[in-house]
Amino acid sequence: MENTIQEKEFQSKKTNLFIILSGIFLTNAILAEIIGVKIFSGELTLGWEPAGWTIFGDYILDFNLTAGAVIWPVVFVTTDIINEYYGKKGVRKISFVTAFFIAYIFFVIAGVTQLPPAPFWLDVNSPDAEGNPFNINYAFNVIFRQGLGIILGSLTAFLLGQLIDVYVFQKLRKITGPKMIWLRATGSTLVSQFIDSFVVLGIAFYVFGNWSWAQVASVGIINYIYKFSVAILLTPLLYVGHYLIDQYLGKEIAEKMTKEASSDTSFL
Repeated sequence: MENTIQEKEFQSKKTNLFIILSGIFLTNAILAEIIGVKIFSGELTLGWEPAGWTIFGDYILDFNLTAGAVIWPVVFVTTDIINEYYGKKGVRKISFVTAFFIAYIFFVIAGVTQLPPAPFWLDVNSPDAEGNPFNINYAFNVIFRQGLGIILGSLTAFLLGQLIDVYVFQKLRKITGPKMIWLRATGSTLVSQFIDSFVVLGIAFYVFGNWSWAQVASVGIINYIYKFSVAILLTPLLYVGHYLIDQYLGKEIAEKMTKEASSDTSFL
């Protein structure tokens, strides 16, 4: 009887934790995909002048990033936590669920951008704040259809990056054991985000867009530097997350889950 109660408590805590982590992962991953169509200046955000470095011939390299990169570190920190407690199966499950919902969202966007705009909606939003002619329907469609143009790149890079991340994470855990969380977290991010940063830009903006390879390489380099740097800065948050989860689960349950999670180190 006592063992049955303990098993129910274990399964309940395990399920509740997965729901919370999945919610954080899903929300930030989908939001990053939607806002990722905007490219912003890192220097101007900080009040600095653009760097203007010359790279790949005459191309000027500034610290330009996709807006989705701002919150993407939350995704791979959450990935590492899910990986630690639920292993490859847990990460793969939430990754495929997220990919499905990303595809669903872009499918819906494809439909609603085809809807004819109401005349009064066009009128009340024109002109803009500076008195210039402004077509809000055109702006709406351009922004969201740009997102539609990167769906293949986004989903390919997302799933490939997640599979590589979980594989490298578990291989490093096999070497380090339960210690050195920072090493397997940053190590897996170092590899997976390199792939993610260039695959998504290459497919989305070179294959289906009008970017040059120089633009893809320059923005990809900056995105990668940003993601990896923030991942290192967020390492203390990873330890805080582990502490809170261990407190919630209890030492015995936490050790049981991490042991089960580390047992499978295959790629697929």
